[in-house]
This record gives sequence, C-alpha cells and structure tokens, in this order.
Amino acid sequence: MVAYVIKRVGLALLVIFVVSLVGFLALRLTGDPAVAMAGEASSEADIRNIRLQYGFDRPILIQYADWLGRAVRGDFGVSNYFRLPVSDLIMSRFPTTALLAAFSISFALIISIPLGIIAAVRQNSWIDRLALLFAVSGQAMPNFWLALLLIVLFSVTYPLLPPSGSGEWVNFIMPTIVLGTHAMPALMRLTRNGMLDVLASDYMRTARAKGLRWYTVLFKHGLRNAMIPLVALTAVQFGFLLSGSIVTEAIFALHGLGHLAWESITRRDIPTVQAVLIILATFYTLLTLLGDLLNAWLDPRIRVS
Repeated sequence: MVAYVIKRVGLALLVIFVVSLVGFLALRLTGDPAVAMAGEASSEADIRNIRLQYGFDRPILIQYADWLGRAVRGDFGVSNYFRLPVSDLIMSRFPTTALLAAFSISFALIISIPLGIIAAVRQNSWIDRLALLFAVSGQAMPNFWLALLLIVLFSVTYPLLPPSGSGEWVNFIMPTIVLGTHAMPALMRLTRNGMLDVLASDYMRTARAKGLRWYTVLFKHGLRNAMIPLVALTAVQFGFLLSGSIVTEAIFALHGLGHLAWESITRRDIPTVQAVLIILATFYTLLTLLGDLLNAWLDPRIRVS
C-alpha cells in the first residue's frame, strides 16, 4: 500500500507541475503581460519600466521558476485589475465555489444512486429505459442552455427564485440543479452497471439461496460492493464541479472562483488567471488522488494492478 501511495502522490505532483508550466507558457503566448498591466494607451517607456520592474525581460523559464517558487509559498502576486493580493481574492471567492460544488455533488448522488439501483433491479423495463434516456439527455445538455432555461422558467415566467447573486441559500438552487444534472448521468450509469455485475455474481445467488431477505441481500451485500467504483468517480466529479463552474457562475453571477476566472480572462488579469488555474488544477488532481487511494483501501486488488 505504501508503494502504491508513493507512486500515486508522485504522479499527482507531476500532473500539477505540468499543468502549471503549460498554463504559464500559454498565458505568455496570449500577449505581453507588461502591455496588459500598463494599458494599451501607455507609452513605450511605461511598458519598458514595467517589464524591468516585474522581470518580464528575463528568460521565460526563469520567470516561471520565480513564479512557481512564490506560488508554493502562497504568494501569487497582485491582481492587475483589482489591485489586491491574488491570494486574498482567492480566499474570499473559494467558499462560494466549494459550497456550490458540495450542493451539486450531493444533489447528483441523491438522484443518481437510487435511480441506478432501480434501473439495475428492473433491467430492460420501462424504468431502466427511462433512466438511460435521462442519463443521455443530462450528459448531452449544455450547462448554459439549462441555466438560461431555468432562469426563464423560475425567475421570469414564474418568479420563484432569484436569477443571480450569492448572498442567500436560495441563490444556489438553480446553479446546483445545473451542475448536478451534468454530474448525474455518469454516476447513475456506474451505479447501474455496478449493481448489474453484483446481482449476477455467485455470492449474491448463494445469499438468496440461504433464504436471506431480498432487501438485505441487495443493500447489505450488493450495494456495498457496487459502490466501490463510485467512490473514485464521486471524487473526480467533485473536482470537475470545482473547476468546471466558470460558465454557471458567470450566468448566475455567483461570486466564486469561476466568476473570478471569467472576470480575469476578460480583463487580461494574468496573475489572477494563473493563480485560479493552478488552484483549480491542484484541487482536481488531489481529489482524483483521494478517490484512487480510497479505492485502493477498499479493494486491495487495485494496489497490485
């Protein structure tokens, strides 16, 4: 187990490093950061002074090493637009994104797990077909289209929910539905497939032959084993919801990391974009790592695969 943990942690650190390097280089290819900081109306002398002041005249790999060294210590620089430390901006916006992701993954699990179990128990029935249709529709439906549809329905046609803002819990209802609906299909399909495999196994038939009640066999013996693959997928989906909420937060004006990323991209606030990118990538990678380690702990066969 120790060797497996070391291998997975090393791979996760490598992924974070590669993402930070590629993101840093890609942002530099979008334009000169000195011009973005000085403004398009500034003179060549102003741009040159900023380039010298912030070290933009140095080789790009030296700039990356300097930025990475400060980022590891939690220093992401100062926002070009907000004129505040980027770390303070992230700390103020992250709770909103984390809360939205927690609501969304909870909503997805509450709907997808029972639906997957029913679809497996009633395989090839109309309930199973309806569940599969729901999964395909949820996966294919764009987040922005569902968000706008909910706003028109519940904020314009029937003014029941606020269309924007993040001050109260009701502001999270529609964004939770949007992100949760996108996460539900994969969770539902994996639950269904896992339950089908378990229901066809020998030990389940033996348990039934011994006279155990059906719901005891299903939930105590079947569901417990079918949920093992769901652990890793839930962690991955939670990381996706943290990093993939930019469009949803922008539509509903939720002031989280996604909205901060959208604001920073539109205003070419490179230090903030870099920081948000590495923070979201780190959380996604660490949550994926957590899912793999939990799976390895629950199922020892994974450690030697």
